Amino acid sequence: FGLKFCKTSIFALFVMACILRTMPKKSLGQNFLKSTKALSDIVSAGKVSNKDTVLEIGPGKGALTEYLLATGAKVIAIEKDRELIPLLEERFAMEISEKRFVLIEADVLEFDPKKLKIKNYKLIGNIPYYITGAIIRKFLESDFQPELAVFLVQKEVAERIVARDGKQSILSMSVQVYGQPKYIGKVSARYFT
Repeated sequence: FGLKFCKTSIFALFVMACILRTMPKKSLGQNFLKSTKALSDIVSAGKVSNKDTVLEIGPGKGALTEYLLATGAKVIAIEKDRELIPLLEERFAMEISEKRFVLIEADVLEFDPKKLKIKNYKLIGNIPYYITGAIIRKFLESDFQPELAVFLVQKEVAERIVARDGKQSILSMSVQVYGQPKYIGKVSARYFT
C-alpha cells in the first residue's frame, strides 16, 4: 500500500534476489564448487598465466572465475542461467571495464567458438554430468579447438575418459584421438552446494 519503486529500486531488488539465491538449479546440472584447494588445482592443471585467454564454461557464481582472473588471464565466460548474469556483472564489474572479463549469456552447446576471434584459448569449467560428452565432442571436433582443456566432471565420467579400468569406451577413444587425458584428482561432494 502506497509503496513506490522507481526502475533503479526494482533493479537493485532483482540483483539482491540473485545474490541471495544460493541453491543451484538441478535442471541445468549446476553444482557450485566451494573448495579453494580444488579451485586452485583446476587453475594449476590448466597452466593458466597472464598470457592466456580462457573460455570458462558455466561460471555459476564466479568462484573459479575469480581464481582464473587472479592469474592475469583474460576470461571469457559462457553462462546459460540468466539469473546469474547480474550477479556476475556486479561481482566482476572492474574486470569487465578493464576488458579482462567478457560474459556471454548463451548455451555452450549452441555457442560457436569461432566468434571469439582469438588465436588460442584454454577451455576450463565445472561442467554438468548430463552434457559432458556433448561439450567434449563439440570442442574436440571443432575447427577451432582449445590448446588445453580442464574439466571438473563426475568421477565416473573421468574414469571412463581415462579408461582407468583398462576398458576403452567411445568417449575415451574420442578424447585420445585429440590428446592424452589425465585424471588430476577427486573433489568430495561436501565441497559443492
